[in-house]
Amino acid sequence: MPKFFSTLDKVKPAYDIAYKIVLFICKLLLIIDIAITGMSVLGRYVSFIPDPAWSEEIVLTCMAYMAVLSAALAIRRVAHIRMTALDTYLPANLVKALDVLSDVAVLFLAVVMIVVGWRYALEIGAKGTYVSIPALSRFWKYFPIPLAGVAMVIFQLEALYNHIKVFFVKENLNESK
Repeated sequence: MPKFFSTLDKVKPAYDIAYKIVLFICKLLLIIDIAITGMSVLGRYVSFIPDPAWSEEIVLTCMAYMAVLSAALAIRRVAHIRMTALDTYLPANLVKALDVLSDVAVLFLAVVMIVVGWRYALEIGAKGTYVSIPALSRFWKYFPIPLAGVAMVIFQLEALYNHIKVFFVKENLNESK
C-alpha cells in the first residue's frame, strides 16, 4: 500500500468519532421527540399532565434535525438509494469513475447546503421567532440544513477518499491475514 494512503488511513478514527457524535445527536433528538409527543398526547386526556402549546413546533424542529443528520449518516454507511442496475454491464473502471463523480456532486451539494442554509438561517430565521415560543429565534428551524451540510462534507470526503483509493491500491488478500 502506498505510504500516502496508509498515512491518510490513520484519520479513520476521527471519522468514526464524528459518526458516533452525529448518531448520538440523532438518538437524543428521537428521545426528546418521543417524550414531548407522549407528554402532549397524554396532556390532552389526563388533566394533571400539561399539554404545552410549544410541543408541536419543537417536535417538528427535532424531526427536521433528525431527517437531515440521518441522511448524512447514510452517506458513511453507503445506505442511500443508488442506481446500480447497469454496473454489471459497464467496465469496472467506469463504475469506479462514476462513483467518484457522484461523490463530487454530493460534496458540491453539501457545500451549497452549508452556504445557502447558513445564509437562510441568519437572514430569514433570525428575523422571526417561534409562534408558541416568542423568546426562541426561528434560526433554529433553518440551522439543520447547514449543520447537515457540515456532516455531509465530513462523511463525503471519506467516501471520496475511499473511491479514489480503489484506483491506486490493490488489496492483497494475504496482507489482511
